[in-house]
Amino acid sequence: MNGCKAQASSSSPPPPSSSAAGTFEQGKSAWIQDSSSQCQEFVWMDEEQVQPAGEPLKPFKGNTGGEADHNKLMYSVTEVPPWYLSIFLAVQHYLTAFGSNIAIPLILTDGLCLQHDGLTQSHLINTVFFVSGLCTIMQVTFGIRLPILQGGTFALLSPALAILSTPEFQCPSWTQNASLVNASSPVFIEVWQTRVRTLQGSIMLASLLQILVGFSGLVGFLMRFVGPLTIAPTIALIGLSVFDVAGVRAGSHWGISVMTAALIILFSQYLRFIALPFPTYSKARKLDTKKFYIFQTMPILLGITVSWLVCHLLTIYNVLPSEPDKYGHQARTDVKGDVVGQASWFVLPYPGQWGTPKASLAGVVGMMAGIVCSMAESVGDYHACAKLSGAPPPPKHAINRGIGMEGIGSLLAGAFGTGNGTTSFSENVAALGITKNRNYPR
Repeated sequence: MNGCKAQASSSSPPPPSSSAAGTFEQGKSAWIQDSSSQCQEFVWMDEEQVQPAGEPLKPFKGNTGGEADHNKLMYSVTEVPPWYLSIFLAVQHYLTAFGSNIAIPLILTDGLCLQHDGLTQSHLINTVFFVSGLCTIMQVTFGIRLPILQGGTFALLSPALAILSTPEFQCPSWTQNASLVNASSPVFIEVWQTRVRTLQGSIMLASLLQILVGFSGLVGFLMRFVGPLTIAPTIALIGLSVFDVAGVRAGSHWGISVMTAALIILFSQYLRFIALPFPTYSKARKLDTKKFYIFQTMPILLGITVSWLVCHLLTIYNVLPSEPDKYGHQARTDVKGDVVGQASWFVLPYPGQWGTPKASLAGVVGMMAGIVCSMAESVGDYHACAKLSGAPPPPKHAINRGIGMEGIGSLLAGAFGTGNGTTSFSENVAALGITKNRNYPR
């Protein structure tokens, strides 16, 4: 083509005659010939106007509602939604990660002898969320630089529970009795803080392995030998290891759990192409309405909100039992009301808030095994996130950077005293595919 490169859409138009000068449109693609040269340029055409040459190609939305229409990205990784929509999308990702970030400290409470101290449990949960946000900012800015959220990892939960189940850390019998527990007692505080400090030190030392593997480039080298057949079973086994815990939590009221899942499926799969009118304001059009695909954009947030409202109504009218030992009591919205009243409005976690970290050889080795599993899970999440985002597969140097940044995140998580590390959240990666929103802060 006389040394000129052609920029085309999915199909190429037939060559024009030499005297033609203009535009040939076929479907939603266009062919433009510059009469002053022999170069041919294919420009993607929008629904309403031709997109200028040189700009990124936008998704094709045909009149037939084909596959391209179903997979259309609402926002790509290079686009930023309006600030008000970004707030709702951020809350949706927060609620998606909410269950895992809360579940990890709650699962650890029995081993930490904290099952009857709701206020300290809330402090641990607060620390987990704070570190999760801090590590997410680090990851999307300096790490893999994909729209991926960081949070607690179940891969480190099994070795943590194994450490806490050793005879050295068996909880005193009086901590099992709620009437004998005094949360402000120095003796009780030392009981649970000793266990947290041991987990802290083990996690911090084990995270050095992840930092070394990531920033040394070893992960990129190992990618030659580690493929989907290795990563997929590892991720599945990590999830299956906490299947019992998920079943117990959902089993506190199966009706509400099934309703929440059904609502998310209904909104994300069957109502996602229904647009609702929303009021908007602009200087040009003043007060106007604009169609907004709310079910496609925020299915998880809507599902959780509707379920919570149902639980709140059932709580107000005392449909759900008020006795703690009866089935369905955990679905009430006032179960933790006393903790909310006792907790401080603002708490800023800081490294070493539970004391000087300690470590044991067995604990470090166990945490290293969990770190290796977490790295395999994260590599799989990177590729899945890139594919769902419409981005190219992450190069080796980006994967190395992401794993190294996760190691720093686990080091910070240990220093702050979460009792856990950090990893990429698979559920938030899945949310990208459900909501079709793949943007990240720039």
